[in-house]
Parts: sequence; structure tokens; C-alpha cells
Amino acid sequence: MNETPAPAGPRRVREPGVLRLGSRSFAVTDFAVMAIVNRTPDSFYAPGKTWDHTAALEYVDEAIAAGAHIVDIGGVPAHPGDEVAAAEEIRRTAPFIAAVRSAHPDLVISIDTWRHEVGREACAAGADLVNDSWGGWDKELVTAAAEFGAGYVCTHVGNQPPRTRPFRVTYQDVVAEVLTWTLSLAQRALDAGVEPARILIDPAHDFGKNTWHSLEITRRLDEMVATGWPVLVSVSDKDFIGETLDSADPEERLTGTLAAMSICAWQGARVFRVHSIPEAVETLKTVAAVRGDISPERVVRGEA
Repeated sequence: MNETPAPAGPRRVREPGVLRLGSRSFAVTDFAVMAIVNRTPDSFYAPGKTWDHTAALEYVDEAIAAGAHIVDIGGVPAHPGDEVAAAEEIRRTAPFIAAVRSAHPDLVISIDTWRHEVGREACAAGADLVNDSWGGWDKELVTAAAEFGAGYVCTHVGNQPPRTRPFRVTYQDVVAEVLTWTLSLAQRALDAGVEPARILIDPAHDFGKNTWHSLEITRRLDEMVATGWPVLVSVSDKDFIGETLDSADPEERLTGTLAAMSICAWQGARVFRVHSIPEAVETLKTVAAVRGDISPERVVRGEA
């Protein structure tokens, strides 16, 4: 069961530095795009699109060609639904991870899970990153990441049990709560032996939060970036965007997604978990150029 992690002494704040995932290194000014691969028949976005093994492998190829640096593979939808046992989650993900690793030796592969059994099997199959989707619910999951030298995502979901929706959740200060939780999980990861350069923090928009909370986290994301830990955001087609735009269909939330992602990128987020890869890549490239981190690929205006 999840409990609020108790910070041991002062919050750890690191100097911003290189993020290492698998064999890849990402500089502070680099944006990394994480493609979502749902090995489920009932995901909230494009249900069943990557349920078939062959279709999922083809999507990974397409995502890489479109500019994705990481693929995040999950076997259980986040929303409430029929129970999926750990053995079934492993069956859906581990063999697929092995196939992706064989096809793409240098690709960063992430496993989206909250169970240590799944994390271990996924890492044994070739996963480089454990995306702890329910923020420390299973305290052994971070140990599994450390055992395999994998990275670890420290996620805030509050006291929400896996696969439940928030109900009248309140926070005195949602960003302060997110910071306390994620920084405590980062300390737990360090204590477990995860390399500092392989730890990320994630505010988890919508998870254990209402729309007002997710909007405030987006507005104040710089406070998470200021800790020095690389920040991962997953705003893609989330409900807070749908409610903001009065769009019930997740596939009609792209414009809002790109707007929220741009705000997070401008404030310093470094990894972006997204459904629409080409659009995300172009958006982040534009933000990077405006920040002065990269040069335009072609400049003809004003030339003699």
C-alpha cells in the first residue's frame, strides 16, 4: 500500500546534469521524446492500436523514424477496469520488450508498471528504465530497477491505489505535495542503489489530481525543475486538457497537448511522454530554437 514517503533530513537537490538511460546520454538542453506503446486492448487513447504484436512492433519502428528517443511499454491501462494479474502483465510486455531490444539494440526502452515482478522481468528482457506509474505503491519496484542498473521515474499519485480515479482530492499546496513526494522517492531510489544520473521525477498530471491541480502543476513546473532532477511530463491528451477545451474525445486534444507541452518545455522539463510523435518533435524543436539551444535548420530570410 502506498504511504507518503517520509523525507529523511533536507530535500536532496542535485546540480542539473546529464541524464543517462540505457546507453544514451541526454544533455541538460536536450529534449527527449518518449513514445507510448500500450500492450492492452482497452487503452484510453486509440484502444487496441498496439495490442497486436506485429502492429506494435511496426509502431515502434514508426515512432523511432518520427524522432522518438524512448519507448514506454505498458501492459495494464491506468483507468479502472478488469483485473490484470501480474503474470498476464508480464506476458503482455516482457516478450515484446525482448523483441524490441533485438530489433533496436540502442533504443531506450521503458516499462510502465507499478509491480516489482513485472519490473524485474521487463529489465531482464532488456528494459532500461522503470516508469513507476503509481509512485512507490510497490516498494520493491525501485529495488528491481537498481538490481539491473536501470533508471527510475519517481511519480506523484498521492494515496491513490493503482487504477483508481481521484475523488474529491484536496491539497493545501499541490506543488509542495508533489515535491515532497517525488523528492522522497528520489532519495529512496538513491538509497536502493539507482545511479543519480538515471533518476527522473514526474508530477503525473491527472493522477491523484483534478483539473485545477494539473493546471497549477503545469504553471509552476519550474519549481520541480529547480530541484535539479530531470523532469518527465506526461500531458498527452490528458483529461485536464479535455476539460479545459470541453473535448471528451482524447483524439481531439492534440492542440491543447502541444500547448501544455510547450509550457513545460520552456520551464525546463526534459522528457515528454506523448502519443503524437511528429507533432511533439516539431513543437520541441521550435521551443529549443526559441530558447537558443539549437539553430534553425534553414535560414534564408534577410539573406543578401
